[in-house]
Amino acid sequence: MTRILPGVLAMAIIVVASNILVQFLILDGLLTWGAFTYPLAFLVTDVMNRVYGPAAARKVVFAGLVVGIICSLIGSQIMLQGDGFEYPAVALRIAIGSATAFLVAQLLDIAVFDRLRAGSWWKAPLGSTLVGSTVDTVIFFSIAFASVFNGFSASADEEVMWAQDAVPFLNTGPEVPLWVSLAVADWGVKLSIALLALVPFRLIVGRIMARTA
Repeated sequence: MTRILPGVLAMAIIVVASNILVQFLILDGLLTWGAFTYPLAFLVTDVMNRVYGPAAARKVVFAGLVVGIICSLIGSQIMLQGDGFEYPAVALRIAIGSATAFLVAQLLDIAVFDRLRAGSWWKAPLGSTLVGSTVDTVIFFSIAFASVFNGFSASADEEVMWAQDAVPFLNTGPEVPLWVSLAVADWGVKLSIALLALVPFRLIVGRIMARTA
């Protein structure tokens, strides 16, 4: 456990930071600052996978899941004011979507990385992160905001109805539910960071390998 402690701490920091930064909107509400920190979770998972193997990476993921659930529980107890009524900072649907997306996407990332492990150094982290990020985006935004999941909880539905309003796609195109634009913008950030993260992945893995050699 000691050897993966840095990975556990890094994952915990990323999850906590993302839960805080998701409250701050940018680009007319299409993105939050959390969109730029959350994808780093895939970097942590991939580094742990490359250095210590899939079993160790899964332990780091489960640690991150526990931290994420704790953050959601805390957020559900924080009441905000808006339009004359109170609502929790973290809606039930959003909490369930977040936890489900994180677990499924991270475990899928580990599985894909392991399949590509023997290839060129960049194929495993890039391929696994692209797949994991895409699945993460689809699962989270669908469960959290899509109308197909309405009826899960009346109170939770009311808290996310704003995301189902029809608005121009990415503020410029044809009208689509707002959550679709949010998902596409978030996905674009994830893909960009997946490419940029190859540099720190290479450097971090090299440094850890040198220390353990």
